[in-house]
Amino acid sequence: MDEQKIKRINELYKKSKAEGLTDSEKMEQKILRQEYIESFRRNLKVQLDRIDIEDEKGSVVNLGEKFGNKKGN
Repeated sequence: MDEQKIKRINELYKKSKAEGLTDSEKMEQKILRQEYIESFRRNLKVQLDRIDIEDEKGSVVNLGEKFGNKKGN
């Protein structure tokens, strides 16, 4: 998600607290928030898929591969 969209989310939040939003602004806010959440989840999944853990036996296991996701997905 780009900085302009994050800035717009913040603008809409501040306006909602100060004076309220029109129906179209509420819809825009809902869409932007959903996009932000999806972006956050996607980025978190990529980070988690790249984690390698060493087990008790000394073997290194990639979490993404262990739980059925290939690196880079």
